[in-house]
Amino acid sequence: MTGVRLGKGAGYSDIEVALLTEAGLVGPSTILATTVHPLQMVDGPLPESSHDFGMDLIVTPDEVIECRRRPRPTGIYWESLSAQKIDAIPFLKASAASRMRSA
Repeated sequence: MTGVRLGKGAGYSDIEVALLTEAGLVGPSTILATTVHPLQMVDGPLPESSHDFGMDLIVTPDEVIECRRRPRPTGIYWESLSAQKIDAIPFLKASAASRMRSA
C-alpha cells in the first residue's frame, strides 16, 4: 500500500502538513496516519503532485495498515499557491506576509 491519499482536491491537508513542517512540528520521523472506511481504499495508482504527502498508517475499523515510507515535501511550495488560496487561509496569509517582510 502506497499511502497516497485523495482528498477533496483543494490541497488543504497538504498545506496543513507543509505549515507544520516549516514550523518544525512535523519531521521525517513523524508518523502520519489517517482513518478510513475499507470502501475508501483503492488498490492501484492515484494521481500525485509534488506537494502531496503520503500516509504512514491507514487505520480501518478492522486493521492498521503500514504504508511504504516515501519522501515528503519539506515545506510550502509557495509558487504553486494562488493569491486567492493564500488570502483565504489566515495563517497562510500571515506566513506569506512574514516572508515578504524578511525578503
